[in-house]
Amino acid sequence: MTNIETITLEVADTAAAERFYADAFGLTTQLRFRASAEPSTGFRGFTLSLTVPEPADVDSLIGTAIAAGATTIKPATKSIWGYGGVVQAPDGTIWKLATSAKKNTGPATRKIDAVVLLLGVGDVAASKKFYLDRGLTVGKSFGRMYVEFDAGDSPLKLALYRRKALAKDAGVAPDGSGSHRIAVGGAAQPFTDPDGFAWETPASASLS
Repeated sequence: MTNIETITLEVADTAAAERFYADAFGLTTQLRFRASAEPSTGFRGFTLSLTVPEPADVDSLIGTAIAAGATTIKPATKSIWGYGGVVQAPDGTIWKLATSAKKNTGPATRKIDAVVLLLGVGDVAASKKFYLDRGLTVGKSFGRMYVEFDAGDSPLKLALYRRKALAKDAGVAPDGSGSHRIAVGGAAQPFTDPDGFAWETPASASLS
């Protein structure tokens, strides 16, 4: 196992999810969908982020997401880190659109530099060790607060964030129960991490 190869969202309506992500973000190959009716309430413990080149790209992607049926959680705004906003897809997945740039140098291209899966965990140090033991390597680390694993040339990245801090960053309450409604592909053998996130082999994910 080296990193994420696939991300499968568990949704009530797979055809509707495919349409939404194609229309909202132009994501047609980066995500997979699986029909699921498992109960899930409140914060599901993860967010997905699209990192883009400029603020204009953030605004463009948020605009098409809202037009496709997403709801705004945090309007796009400048911060010390750059520019970004948060929306929730109709299937319940929370998405952050962000850039480190604070000014535009040209019109929006809607180019997506990376898709980042951020897992909200109870103990960052313990989860970090868990993933290191399974072959991942650290790209960035900020103590017991945040870890981003090296993804090499892959556009799919994995990061760990304290659950309460991740919920605060997303603009939602940290409480939640039931299914995470996500499965991650890239494991040599299936496993579940300390916070209940399921990993599958790429072959299993391809059957979704």
